[in-house]
Amino acid sequence: MKYLTFIILFTSAILASCAKETKQKSIKVNYPETIKKAVRDTFFGTEVIDNYRWLEDDRSEETENWVKAENDVTFDYLSKIPYREQLKKRLTELWNYEKLGTPFIEGDYTYFYKNDGLQNQYVVYRKKDGIETLFLDPNTFSKDATTSLGSLSFSKDGKTAAYSISEGGSDWRKIIIMDTESKIIKEDTLVDVKFSGISWYKNEGFYYSSYDKPQGSELSAKTDQHKLYYHQLGTSQKEDEVIFGEKASEKHRYVGGSTTEDSRYLVISAATSTSGNKLFIKDLSVSDSKLIPIIDTFESDTYVIQNSQSKLYLVTNLNAPNKKVVIVNSENPTPENWIDFIPETENVLSLSSGAGYFFAEYMVDAVSKVLQYDFDGNLIREVKLPGVGSSAGFGGKLDAKELYFSFTNYNTPNASYKFNPNKGTYVSYWKPAISFNSTDYESKQVFYNSKDGTKVPMIITHKKGVVLNGKNPTILYGYGGFNISLTPSFSVSNAVWIEQGGVYAVPNLRGGGEYGKKWHDAGTQMQKQNVFDDFIAAAEYLIDNKYTSPAYLAIKGRSNGGLLVGATMTQRPDLMKVALPGVGVLDMLRYHTFTAGAGWAYDYGTANDSIEMFEYLKGYSPVHNVKKGTKYPATLVTTGDHDDRVVPAHSFKFAAELQEKQTGENPVLIRIETNAGHGAGTPISKTIEQYSDVFGFTLFNMGFEQLPKSLKIK
Repeated sequence: MKYLTFIILFTSAILASCAKETKQKSIKVNYPETIKKAVRDTFFGTEVIDNYRWLEDDRSEETENWVKAENDVTFDYLSKIPYREQLKKRLTELWNYEKLGTPFIEGDYTYFYKNDGLQNQYVVYRKKDGIETLFLDPNTFSKDATTSLGSLSFSKDGKTAAYSISEGGSDWRKIIIMDTESKIIKEDTLVDVKFSGISWYKNEGFYYSSYDKPQGSELSAKTDQHKLYYHQLGTSQKEDEVIFGEKASEKHRYVGGSTTEDSRYLVISAATSTSGNKLFIKDLSVSDSKLIPIIDTFESDTYVIQNSQSKLYLVTNLNAPNKKVVIVNSENPTPENWIDFIPETENVLSLSSGAGYFFAEYMVDAVSKVLQYDFDGNLIREVKLPGVGSSAGFGGKLDAKELYFSFTNYNTPNASYKFNPNKGTYVSYWKPAISFNSTDYESKQVFYNSKDGTKVPMIITHKKGVVLNGKNPTILYGYGGFNISLTPSFSVSNAVWIEQGGVYAVPNLRGGGEYGKKWHDAGTQMQKQNVFDDFIAAAEYLIDNKYTSPAYLAIKGRSNGGLLVGATMTQRPDLMKVALPGVGVLDMLRYHTFTAGAGWAYDYGTANDSIEMFEYLKGYSPVHNVKKGTKYPATLVTTGDHDDRVVPAHSFKFAAELQEKQTGENPVLIRIETNAGHGAGTPISKTIEQYSDVFGFTLFNMGFEQLPKSLKIK
């Protein structure tokens, strides 16, 4: 057994005119014993020992007992943080405001999502003739609210709905089919659906995607043969036709099918990785029509955004790293026939369509700019947004009379607006009644140089008038991967953090999509170290400019961002006081052997690719770079026991390595949420508990004795 001693300080408030002696209470924490069972793997002649392979077995009683023992220690520790309940109370207070989604029309009804404040799951309502009624309440799906609503899709006439549910946070879904008028379930539930949309063909049926159920654990066993199915209403799931993906010689890990709004075309995207896809089209108006390839390689990310009869509008990054829009006839849709419609610019494009227009949203240093075009490619106007931040929306059906969009930034809660597409004007549709005064806070974008001189943007948010004395509790949050862009958005949890005097900083690291495909590729495979260097340089900028110092800095990230935290803390443990890796990809030699992990190889490469790739991965893999005798930061690893995307074994093995090899008094704990997955659909009650624990752990290990706002330092 290994012991950790740490000090909890309890004091009453100290008046400015006098000082009181600090009372100390020493508490001994006893880590559970994690036994070693050496498994030896050989990569290109190099032997690698995995002492904790047994923790990968999510069905074993031994793993279950380990999880319980670790949680017992973690929650005992967290219960002794003096202001944990205060944080939970404030998070609950601030979260408790009505949240309203933008409306959408299906059949005779206008639908919208709403949360009264603290409901664990959003509820679907609808209106007809001015009368509002409840349509679907996911809070009733399970007693503990851990069954959540996924996709919700309507037949073309709006009379039938199909919706997917996730149980316990799993990526495996069920699809339920309902008559929208009576709300009666129409037929048997479809099961074993994964990574799928629901796309209707007229009113007759819909397309969906799934894998064959894997051998072994459905939470961790490999799944890599994705298939597209068609479900005809009134028939059994056993009769569903495989439309694409049946041939073993054409293995694709991600297959999706969607129909155009007029139901004329089925568009199929097929990919082996999270970047790059083949694209096919089938004319559903012609019986027995063949599947025609639009692009038959994985060299680009390309999709159909809209059609006008046989004219297709495609968004692509083929020979256009920042994306562009092209048009082509469906009868000859291959790239040599493409005609530029909205050319590539120096900024990254994302596109939406509604009311007979296209809305091109550009990221200008991670901030939104929106241009409106007609279907002939004419620029109609720039839509002047309510401020500097992130917009989303402008999508709708071709015959829509009005559209909606949302706007937010780090210190402005998300609000929505009703937009007149013909006049270009908009009015406020909904603004939150939240007890948070945005004007008391500020966000500033800075640019800093990474290790190799690359200029990287970062947005820093904090209370106005913060003193740059190096003692501000700071969370540095990052992701840096999979072409995902971190744009300014409001978060209740982050609002509570900056309320308490905290600084919240988000750099736009390489590996993300903020500057297009080149920026993404610069943080992949054997350039992955660029991402960690960018993050380290962001921390150094905050320290050099006195926002914080190593004693008051926490680094935080989830999923690929959990890898970022794991790699950074093992490379530069001196740089931060607290590390918060969440649902992280932490064993880089084995990630591709679990669930759909092999599809992440575009970003990471695999240990089987080459000796160079193996050595590169082993060189930064967090699980393999924990060194005995090193003083690592106080670490709270977080994961979910039902995470079947990034399996919890990553976090289990990393925590075991850290607990074995940690030197010094900084605690290493793992918080394992039960009946929870990668994050989507997590009940609000669980989310609040998680953040109160994370923030409490962070502030306590930075030496803060009490809340709020005027924090007192030991």
